[in-house]
Amino acid sequence: MKIGVFVGSFDPFTVGHDSIVTRSLGLFDRLVIGVVGDQVHKPGMAPAEERMKAIAELYADEPRIEVKPYYGLAVEFAKEQGAHYILKGVRSVKDFEYERDQADINRQISGIETILLFAEPQYASVSSSVVRELQHFGHDVSEFLPKKLKREE
Repeated sequence: MKIGVFVGSFDPFTVGHDSIVTRSLGLFDRLVIGVVGDQVHKPGMAPAEERMKAIAELYADEPRIEVKPYYGLAVEFAKEQGAHYILKGVRSVKDFEYERDQADINRQISGIETILLFAEPQYASVSSSVVRELQHFGHDVSEFLPKKLKREE
């Protein structure tokens, strides 16, 4: 069974994240979305349970997807899930260089491969941090969130 993990804080889970997940389903028999637990403290970050619930609701009709919290290294989480692949999305050259370096280290310390999927052009500028900033200033961010994802006002 080909199992992949897609890890991140997902605060919030954007249309870009959804695109990566949807496009990756042809690659894996099972995909575990690992949501960074509450041990990571970013200003204004929603609780892990809230982020996990929203993502799980989005994929409630897709039995190949599970949503779980994770607390340490992505490779350790991948091993716990029986995964041989870590899935990452790449929006830019800057993202690529960071993810390439991380993928090399992860492979060295665990043997786990990283699969990079490039963002669709219309999502290349969408990031959770931009969406959070827009929300902070009262802008409607619904165009940046998957249709089924419930957002806080």
